[in-house]
Amino acid sequence: MKLDRIDHGLLADLQKDARISNKELAAKNKISPSTCLERVRRLRSIGAIRGFHAEVDPKALGIGVQALIGVRLIQHAQVLFDDLREELLRIPEVTAVYMIAGAQDVLIHVAVRDVDHLRTLVGQTLTSRRDIAHLETSLIFEHARKAVWPNYA
Repeated sequence: MKLDRIDHGLLADLQKDARISNKELAAKNKISPSTCLERVRRLRSIGAIRGFHAEVDPKALGIGVQALIGVRLIQHAQVLFDDLREELLRIPEVTAVYMIAGAQDVLIHVAVRDVDHLRTLVGQTLTSRRDIAHLETSLIFEHARKAVWPNYA
């Protein structure tokens, strides 16, 4: 993707506040509203903007526990990972799946009601899989993330 300084400015501002008005976004980036609208449309069409999301407090949804589950697979193959990823993402409690390097092959982020729910999820859903050699569960006590990705372009 070939992005210029203005594109990067638009992306940074939209990451901070996806509900910003087009008029305000244009003013912050010193371009006309019509140019701004066209640039944002282009950024969406080329995939630089994947979507707009609301950050929701997990407690409002009844989520009391989050965990990261490290998975070591019996066999390594891209096709196996692709199938596993798709199956895991169909599980309602799974919020993200990462293929990683290191002692684990896959990292699964889950959000559940409580520890009993987590135990059931791990015990019944994950340990029954024949492609998993080892699981390691880590509870998340706190979570923080930056609102804006770093810009290395």
